[in-house]
Amino acid sequence: MSAGPIPLTAEIDSNRRPLPRPVSMERARGVARVRLRADGATTRLSENFQAGSAKVRFPRTRSGEAMQVVLLNTAGGVTGGDHLSYSVEVEAGASGVVSTVAAERVYRRAAGVARIETAMRVGDGGRLDWLPQETIVFDRSALTRTLIADVHPQAELLAIEAVVLGRTAMGETARNVAVSDTWRVRRGGKLIFADGLRLDGDAVEIMAGAATGNAAAAVATLLLVAPDAEARIDAARAALSSPAGECGTSAWNGMLVARLIAPTGQALRADLMHLVETLRRRPMPRVWHC
Repeated sequence: MSAGPIPLTAEIDSNRRPLPRPVSMERARGVARVRLRADGATTRLSENFQAGSAKVRFPRTRSGEAMQVVLLNTAGGVTGGDHLSYSVEVEAGASGVVSTVAAERVYRRAAGVARIETAMRVGDGGRLDWLPQETIVFDRSALTRTLIADVHPQAELLAIEAVVLGRTAMGETARNVAVSDTWRVRRGGKLIFADGLRLDGDAVEIMAGAATGNAAAAVATLLLVAPDAEARIDAARAALSSPAGECGTSAWNGMLVARLIAPTGQALRADLMHLVETLRRRPMPRVWHC
């Protein structure tokens, strides 16, 4: 009995029978855009767009505090094929603090690469603190992350990104990962900071070298772009005088950059929080303490 012609595009086995087509998995998509504007001495919300798994929350703040924006990924993490896109604009004279409700998680993938894209713009006299919590990378995961910012010469941007290789508190390791983390920051339209982190393969082996990570399982980068950034170098170094991990800080051309590594995510978090609070002269957002 004939089963009929086999479609030309179908894969077949040795007995000329069509093989089942691979299942197309549902993928997470999220887009969030926030714009803040100045209304006298007060910062107000000018635009709030959210779609898919990307949600935005606005915690109450005390009088005189910058507006707080908290990003939430309702998918609970990302994996191969997922895509999150965030955009934050702080207009002239406004100020804002953007964080995440929890650490982002990059899970084991079946196929594809997870993408997280962030774009920021800070206007004349504006101030933006980009303070997401850590990104935890699980074994056999893949992530491409980009951060693009355009800062007015008289504005201030404080930005951090941290990567933790596995849940270190549970003894996890990341033996097979593909992580690409790219920064591009412009001031007045001119590129002033281009940076990248790439881990491809056995992260434990890669980070074991004295010139790469000295066996660290958590890494972070902090960037401060501000007219007085170089004047804060002594305060930054004092804040990291007794770190739980290892760190280094430099300042030049209106920028301050700090690199931090630590054996665990908790140790990195402690060092990073102390440094950020010193530079911003105020406590971390409340979600960091939840």
